[in-house]
Amino acid sequence: MSLVELILVRHGQPDWFPRGIGSNDPHLTDLGHQQAQRVGEVSRRWGKIDEIWVSPLRRARATALPLGEALGIEPVVLDWTAEIGNPPAWEGSPVDLIEDAWAKGNLRSMEELWEGMPGGESFRDFHIRVVGGLIEDFRTRAIERLEDGHPHLWDIKDEPRIVVVAHGGTNAVITGALLGLEPTPWEWDRFDSPHTGVARLSTLRIAHGHAFSLRAFADVTHLDPEMVTK
Repeated sequence: MSLVELILVRHGQPDWFPRGIGSNDPHLTDLGHQQAQRVGEVSRRWGKIDEIWVSPLRRARATALPLGEALGIEPVVLDWTAEIGNPPAWEGSPVDLIEDAWAKGNLRSMEELWEGMPGGESFRDFHIRVVGGLIEDFRTRAIERLEDGHPHLWDIKDEPRIVVVAHGGTNAVITGALLGLEPTPWEWDRFDSPHTGVARLSTLRIAHGHAFSLRAFADVTHLDPEMVTK
């Protein structure tokens, strides 16, 4: 039996470019709402869930609503789960300019990748924010890293099952951190998940502690094939 389980859900399809201009905090599309309803329906099969953590951004909160209704749990908004911050100048910018910036983004130098998009949140700061927030919220639930030279082992005194409704980048950073992987500034491409894709990480006894194991990733079996988007 797993002692701790995290179920990571990416938000539904966002409307990034309403009327052809960029939105840094978009609503869901009609399809995105349908995807959210589907993942809410399938969540009833997950067994007992103790908490739902959700990003403060609109696309995540809208995705969490059907989950909260299905599970009978009020989602808790945690600021550290927000996606990496886009440059404020992108708000209201034409779609072609933003798409061009993204297309060229991964071709920059490693140092530039670590700094994020010009004017936006750096990946260094994003990684520190997400991992620091996760560790702190784990600590309040009696889940702590062992301080004995084995940073991938955890001391567990509670057994929560938590759903996290967040973003491709956030969920990828959480996954990499819990698996003990060295971070990269392209985490969302290393752990690429479709909209409302579901990942599961659970603990198992290893030596004198507990380690996290990836049990499922990018599961979209709740969607019809034509509903799957990235």
